[in-house]
Amino acid sequence: MVSITKQTSLFYVIIFCIPLTFAFQSCKQNEKEIIKEVQTNVEIEKPEYFLLRPEVEKAYGYSHAVKIGNHIKVSGAVSMDDEGNPTAIGDLEQQMKNCYNDLDKILKHYGCSFDDVVVENIFTTNMPLFLEKAGYRNSIYKKQFPTGSWLGVKELAIPEFMIEIELEVYKSE
Repeated sequence: MVSITKQTSLFYVIIFCIPLTFAFQSCKQNEKEIIKEVQTNVEIEKPEYFLLRPEVEKAYGYSHAVKIGNHIKVSGAVSMDDEGNPTAIGDLEQQMKNCYNDLDKILKHYGCSFDDVVVENIFTTNMPLFLEKAGYRNSIYKKQFPTGSWLGVKELAIPEFMIEIELEVYKSE
């Protein structure tokens, strides 16, 4: 009698385990199919580099902007001509305007505007003067201001540069 009960119990265990095994394998197969489908549907984002002044940027070893997906990182803009020479020497307000002009060109390249800027960091060698002239930014940011930092620094890449402005942009599709 004992052996029949053990055989019956073993039989029920086997009967129970077979469907469970198939269900587990089916779940694993579904998981693999879902992962494969997601990998197929997800577009791999490749960086898109932009050079505003290719010769200058190659000489200094940087790209002025890089776009990955909906995010754009813009290197600090300074007041320079197409040969990399400082402009508006000694005039912080004009240097700031020149920076924003260059940044506008970069934003337009990507189909963006200053409304798409989410971070703006400003570096200046003369913080008190910058604070006097910072109101100019009201003509740049008409909807809202981005987050960011204003940093007083000892010097920038070239002694004549008084201000450098870098951006991070989010372009909604």
